[in-house]
Amino acid sequence: MGKKYKIKTHKATAKRFRYSGSGKLLRTKGGKSHLRRRRSKRARRLLDQTLVVESAQDRKRVQRLAPYLKKYKSNPPA
Repeated sequence: MGKKYKIKTHKATAKRFRYSGSGKLLRTKGGKSHLRRRRSKRARRLLDQTLVVESAQDRKRVQRLAPYLKKYKSNPPA
């Protein structure tokens, strides 16, 4: 039997995405780090929303970069 290899998780991807309880891939919005004072309150509030990743190609890419995200994000190993 051949040896199975672990795949390293792309940490930037793991921090940006998570799976919902129903299995949908969610992402946070970018552009929140600085230069927020000049934005309207509504625009700042909209940055806090999480969005469902609709594109199948993007979901596939995230799955490849963070293969254990679905398994451990909500229940990290001790």
